[in-house]
Amino acid sequence: QVRLEESGGGSVQAGGPLILTCVSTGYTSSSYWMGWFLQVRGKEREAVALIALDGSLRDADSVKGRFTISRDNSKAIMTLELNNLKPEDTAMYYCAADCRQYCGGVNWSKGLYITWGQGTQVTVSS
Repeated sequence: QVRLEESGGGSVQAGGPLILTCVSTGYTSSSYWMGWFLQVRGKEREAVALIALDGSLRDADSVKGRFTISRDNSKAIMTLELNNLKPEDTAMYYCAADCRQYCGGVNWSKGLYITWGQGTQVTVSS
């Protein structure tokens, strides 16, 4: 059974760092597009960053220069390093795998993913 499990969320003051980890089981993570999304309560889920099949990266304008996505295929782990956190980064963060539509190109942020983790909460205080 394919599973994704996030960890690493928590409470941090503005300007601080966090590292989110997504562990995948049940399949070879390098064979799939994978990404991080966030959702603020009451709002739609938003794409944060993704890793394409060829290993290329995309990230949202709002996190450029602050968040870094990476993947260790040997350990089936995807990581999101969050630096210089802002209160507006407060959200539930989800990892996702196996994109089936809008995976790349200009519409990458609308990617339709099949497998999702349960999420990990990030709270940034000012």
